[in-house]
Amino acid sequence: MSLALEFVSTVRADRSGPVDTLADVDGLTSWARAHAAGPGFTASEEARQETVRLRQAVRALFARAVAPEPPSRADLPDLPPFKEALALVNATALAAPTAPQLSWDDKPVLVIAPAAETDEPTRLRARLATAAVEFLAGPEVALLRTCPAPRCVLYFVKEHPRQEWCSTACGNRARAARHYREHKK
Repeated sequence: MSLALEFVSTVRADRSGPVDTLADVDGLTSWARAHAAGPGFTASEEARQETVRLRQAVRALFARAVAPEPPSRADLPDLPPFKEALALVNATALAAPTAPQLSWDDKPVLVIAPAAETDEPTRLRARLATAAVEFLAGPEVALLRTCPAPRCVLYFVKEHPRQEWCSTACGNRARAARHYREHKK
């Protein structure tokens, strides 16, 4: 799964309702260490708030990308307007510019390094914004879908022509709900 999809999937639903992985500083710290930052990353409340703001902007862009299909129901009322979301994602991607560097142990290897000295939370958000820009400008965006299963709020990339849901579990849940509706009297 791409980093952009992992990032927007920090809002999901379970049996008890919506779950936000980034709801607190510990959640952001754990998620960032596992997906987008090094093991030394530690979030602050300010970094968490800015990261959640970025996630909402990326989710707004995903909602626009799946149109005319319906967007995720998870946080639709809380998403910023499209132009505001686009401006935030682009500005965040520029916040910590990177530059190609050459590393040469046994053979030359291209690495991407920060071009300017910035703090870890800024680099994290820039990496997440860049992943979203690359995803939304790439070929997979044409396959981006919203999972229509009951209670699911995830976006997914349709990998097979017959794929309708983000996972087998969601497909089973949707079929069970349809069966229940059809046989309810």
